[in-house]
Amino acid sequence: MVKSQGQAYLQIRDVVKDFGGVKAVNHVSLDIQKGEIFALLGSSGCGKTTLLRMLGGFDLPTSGSIVLDGKDLSKLPPYERPINMMFQSYALFPHLSVWDNIAFGLRRDGMPGDAVAQRVEEMLKLVQLSKLAKRKPHQMSGGQQQRVALARSLAKRPNLLLLDEPLGALDKKLREETQLELVNIIEEVGVTCVMVTHDQEEAMTMASRIAIMSEGRLLQVGAPGEIYETPSTRFVADFIGNVNLIDGTVAEDQPDHVVIRCQDMTHYVGHGITGHQGMEVSVALRPEKIRLSRQEPAEPYNKVQGKVRDLSYFGSYTVYHLQLASGQVIKVSQINSERHPGDVLTWDDLAWAHWSDSAQVVLTQ
Repeated sequence: MVKSQGQAYLQIRDVVKDFGGVKAVNHVSLDIQKGEIFALLGSSGCGKTTLLRMLGGFDLPTSGSIVLDGKDLSKLPPYERPINMMFQSYALFPHLSVWDNIAFGLRRDGMPGDAVAQRVEEMLKLVQLSKLAKRKPHQMSGGQQQRVALARSLAKRPNLLLLDEPLGALDKKLREETQLELVNIIEEVGVTCVMVTHDQEEAMTMASRIAIMSEGRLLQVGAPGEIYETPSTRFVADFIGNVNLIDGTVAEDQPDHVVIRCQDMTHYVGHGITGHQGMEVSVALRPEKIRLSRQEPAEPYNKVQGKVRDLSYFGSYTVYHLQLASGQVIKVSQINSERHPGDVLTWDDLAWAHWSDSAQVVLTQ
């Protein structure tokens, strides 16, 4: 939840990190609002962890500035920054109890004993671990250890919380259960948070905004729905969710529509683009925006026939792999709304895929 829409609370300005002539972070600029949960998302080696480490002070920028609440942190060591970082491994002290793990940083800062006790009890209550305060980390589940690490990170009331793959050590089911729990705790405290993840579902579930990184640069920044529905490049479209990318040429370019000829089909898109006739483009079409039928639709555009080459049943939905005349395969996701449906498509069946004129996104890069 964003608490302010005024001047950005965290301002990253033209930051570069150069390792022996290789720019791990390449002229990155970002504004993050107070109270925001912001995710840096990208594949391994894209620069997201290096950027997070520069926010924490573990690496210093080669150039550029990092300003938090009006103060330039770029040259400050980690211990002088009002920032805490929670690592993927949690880094809990195995010989200390939950209570003492949370109290550790407060004691090192010289906080009086009564104040330490009060703060630790507040944190235990926040993460719902009061009854487990005397346990050691090895006596707890992965999800409980994760909450201890979060409580320890929040105990010193940091201005900025950094999360490095915060749920990466948990199995899939527990990770999904913990995502919203973690968001609720962060929002209750009101701390500004920057997280790094390679898990797109985790970023889209937890973050109010996402930055997609590749080769040290930001490709797109926006709300999860904005990035998913209107990706700016082929890379972003392919990185976020499942997508069919179909190459074609602009055959007709009008202010209110564009027609794109592809090898197997013709797309009619119900809006104009910044382009020209004959321009080579890619059409991004999400599997869930396509419908399947045995009969050919009446519309002259936005349809193609293929053969079911594979299908995967996921319970609530089924993904069909439809092979077209050219050999290209497109994915189609269909919701399983009926328990015992009638005429179900199966392997080697012919089927028509069709979609609306607002389902596609035209990509020029």
